[in-house]
Amino acid sequence: MSRLGLRIFLFLFSIFCFAFPANAQEKAKPRARDLGVPFDGAPGPNNAITDVPGVLVGHTTIISGEGKLQVGKGPVRTGVTAILPRGKNSMNDPVFAGWFSQNGNGEMTGTTWVEESGFLEGPVMITNTHSVGVVRDAVIQWRVNHGQPDPTGYWWSLPVVAETWDGWLNDINGFHVKPEHAFHAIDTAHSGAVEEGAVGGGTGMICNEFKGGIGTSSRVVKLAEGSFTVAALVQCNYGRRSQLRIAGVPVGKEIPEDAAYATSSFSDAERGSIIVVIATDAPLLSHQLKRLARRVSLGLGRDGSISGNGSGDIFIAFSTANPGANEEKGIADLKMFPNEQLDAVFGATVQSVEEAIVNAMVAAETMTGIENHRVIALDHEKLRAVLKKYNRLNP
Repeated sequence: MSRLGLRIFLFLFSIFCFAFPANAQEKAKPRARDLGVPFDGAPGPNNAITDVPGVLVGHTTIISGEGKLQVGKGPVRTGVTAILPRGKNSMNDPVFAGWFSQNGNGEMTGTTWVEESGFLEGPVMITNTHSVGVVRDAVIQWRVNHGQPDPTGYWWSLPVVAETWDGWLNDINGFHVKPEHAFHAIDTAHSGAVEEGAVGGGTGMICNEFKGGIGTSSRVVKLAEGSFTVAALVQCNYGRRSQLRIAGVPVGKEIPEDAAYATSSFSDAERGSIIVVIATDAPLLSHQLKRLARRVSLGLGRDGSISGNGSGDIFIAFSTANPGANEEKGIADLKMFPNEQLDAVFGATVQSVEEAIVNAMVAAETMTGIENHRVIALDHEKLRAVLKKYNRLNP
C-alpha cells in the first residue's frame, strides 16, 4: 500500500472507530433523570435539541495515542460537533437568531452578521480553540462541494463556529482537526437521541473539574396558542469543583476529591468556557431570540457558574419558525410571539440549560490525555448519595 493510501485508510478507520459507534453506545448510558436528579419542566420525547422538528446533530470524535505529549502526534482527544437548524436545508433557508456573550474570553465566528442581519445562515459548529479556523473554512468548502455558491449569485459565507479549550487532555497545538472531520459531522447529523459526554467537540472538555463535554435537554411549553419546544445543547468546559451545584445541592463541595488541574500552576483560578445553542420552534424574531440567549446565564447560575474572568461563555439561539423569511424578493409574512407570552419560553430556556450541563457530566467517562493527565467522571452513585443526603433524590 502506498503512503497516501495508508493515510487515507487510517483516516477512514479513525472515523469508523470513533464516530459511528457512539449512537449505539449512548443509548445504554443513563442520563441525569435516570439517576434521580430532579429537574423542573416537561422534556420532549428525546429530551434533546433534536426534539425541535428539523434540527439535526452530528459529531466527529478523534481519539488516539497516550502518554507523553508530542506536538503534532498526540495524544489526541478532540473533535467537531455540528447543529443543523433546518437539517440539510440549513444552508438554503436561514433561521432567525440572536446571540449573547456572558463573558467574552472565547470565540464564536459569524456573530457580527447574525447581529446585523438577524439570521443564522447554515449550521452551528463547535470544536476546540485552535481548530476554529479550519472548521470555519471547511463549512465554506462543504457548501462549495454541494453546489454553492448557487447560480443566483450567493458568493460568500460567514459560518458560525464556536470553541472551548481542551488543552489539558488534547494536543491542541497539533492541529488534528481536519476539514474532513467537519464534513463528517455535517454529513452524519441526525435526528433522535443525541450522543452526549466525551464526543465531538466535547471530547477533551472538563466541567467543574469533572469530565465534561456535550449535553442536551428540551422542554415542552404548552400555551393557548399551541405547544412549542425549547431545547439546549451545550459544550461545557467551565467551572471549579467547589462551585458545582446540582438541583440546588453543593455537589462539588461534597465530592471534592481528584479535581482536574490540581497539579497545574493555575489550580486556584477560574478557567474554561461553555458554548450553548438554544433551539425552538416558537415563532420568535431575532430581538426576542437575543433575549432567550441572555437567559442561558440563569441556567448556568443554577449549576453554580460565576462566569469567571477567564471563561468564554457565548450563547446563540435560533427559531425554526417562519421558513422562507429570508427570501430576496417579495414581502415576508411573519408570525411572532407577543412579548407578554415569553415568560414560559424564558423559563424553558433556563431549565433546559441547567439539565443539559448535568447530562454532559453524567454521560462523560473518566479520560486520560496528554502527559497522563487524568480527569475523573462524576461518579453516579456518589451523586445519588449526595442528593439523598439533602433530600433531593427522586425515587
